Amino acid sequence: MSGISLVLPSEKAEEEKKTLYDIVIIGSGPAGYTAAIYSCRAMMDTLVIAGVEAGGQLMLTRNVENFPGFPEGILGPELMDRMRRQAERFGARIIYQNAVDVDFKTYPFKIIVDDGTEYRGRSVIIATGASPKLLGLKNERRLLGRGVSTCATCDGPLFRGADNVVVVGGGDTAMEYALFLSNIIKKVTVIHRRDKLRASKIFQQRAFQTPNITFVWNTVVVDILGDDRVEAVKVKNVKTGEESTIDCQAVFIAIGHKPNTEIFRGKLRLDEHGHLVTVDGVKTEIPGVFAAGDVHDKIYRQAVTAAGFGCMAAMEAIWFVEQKLFEESQNEAR
Repeated sequence: MSGISLVLPSEKAEEEKKTLYDIVIIGSGPAGYTAAIYSCRAMMDTLVIAGVEAGGQLMLTRNVENFPGFPEGILGPELMDRMRRQAERFGARIIYQNAVDVDFKTYPFKIIVDDGTEYRGRSVIIATGASPKLLGLKNERRLLGRGVSTCATCDGPLFRGADNVVVVGGGDTAMEYALFLSNIIKKVTVIHRRDKLRASKIFQQRAFQTPNITFVWNTVVVDILGDDRVEAVKVKNVKTGEESTIDCQAVFIAIGHKPNTEIFRGKLRLDEHGHLVTVDGVKTEIPGVFAAGDVHDKIYRQAVTAAGFGCMAAMEAIWFVEQKLFEESQNEAR
């Protein structure tokens, strides 16, 4: 087990050879790093399989103003870097590879990464998060954090008082975004590819009754315009083919999220949208395997709630491992 210590070169080499850990965390956003901080402080040998693109969705967020403790706000990548360094300070080993397969039928549990290395864990925390569905436009990623956002509750206040922002989508999330933004933006334009919404009736009714929310039907966004920040969107009517431009200061994309759970399909229970199914908060149906963050959370999907779930999963994993280690010691004593 590990705590705060000076790691010598020879010890580092031995650490790199190690394959069995008390807790293996798959994922490296707020949930994964928080879980690592808690598990390491409990003196658990902890491995974080961070992925090639570590840090989760906050790596795409320019300014985070709603994470407690940062009154002036903080850049998303900087927040993730601070959480990573905090986890490493307490002894977490972090590898920047992708988990490509798991085996939860054997114990300790088995996780295989993309170079073929096999790691074992007495407990596993899945914190692989979810990826926002994007429109697939050339300028979309270039302007992420510069007016393009996938989270209105996170980034909307940055545009308080703006003349117009665009929300793309027609489901509950799109209407939730539009209603939230209508309180702080002069005009909210909802662009939907169909002639009616998919959102629940109560959301539709509230949106239709809000005077500064307008709807553009049967229309898709074909380009996002702007050099250093969003200035307008180019749209196309899917029935007539007519193209036009709508001036705006931001574009909030609300066409859904895809949980990063493909490698767990057939190994753990998933719901109809691909989220891990949990009971009692963060427990999966397999004892010792836990989930934390957007990989199972369909409701809140905030950095602070992901961190909270990471704390919960770590505490559950710690208790599970301690019980397993106690059972092993009792068996050896016999």
